[in-house]
Amino acid sequence: MTRTDAARPPFLRTWLIWTAGFLFFPVAGLAGTAVAGRVDDPLAALVGGAFAGLVIGAGQWLVSRRRLELRRWVPATAAGMGVGLLLGASIVGYGTSLIDLALMGALTGIPLGLAQTLALPRHTRLRWAWAAGMPALWALGWTTTTLGGIAVDQQFTVFGAYGAITFSALSGLLLHQLLPYRAAIDPRHGPTRTEVTV
Repeated sequence: MTRTDAARPPFLRTWLIWTAGFLFFPVAGLAGTAVAGRVDDPLAALVGGAFAGLVIGAGQWLVSRRRLELRRWVPATAAGMGVGLLLGASIVGYGTSLIDLALMGALTGIPLGLAQTLALPRHTRLRWAWAAGMPALWALGWTTTTLGGIAVDQQFTVFGAYGAITFSALSGLLLHQLLPYRAAIDPRHGPTRTEVTV
């Protein structure tokens, strides 16, 4: 085993850390609801979505193991989610049926995915796959939450824990393909700090 191989943590550890970021989603939902209330009008969707996105973006940055840049990722996530929730919730008339929420999730994922894609590091390979994946993953998050019996009729800003863990696990696989984790090596002392060296 080379020093470089020894310095690279197993994929499983990095993926599990990202997946654990699902814990930020309930906090994000509480933040969005505290600021804007139920998502039942355009202002609530825009403001609540932006605040929820701010928390989610910060959480994803924390669990990304330095693969994402704080000053780009967090504002992009807040803006993308605010605009996305406004678009999605307005089009479905703020409905909370399974079909409404799946469609709302897909529509939310379009601006969110575009904004986050632009915030990915410049050397990210196949970066537009992230934009393509977000509508499907966001729709799946709402679908899983609804089927899990969460009280979605309360018009939350973001899906619940069932959807969050599903989303985080699958988006972690996608992120690994686009932006794998690497450890930087100091030839004198071995691994020192973490960064992406794709």
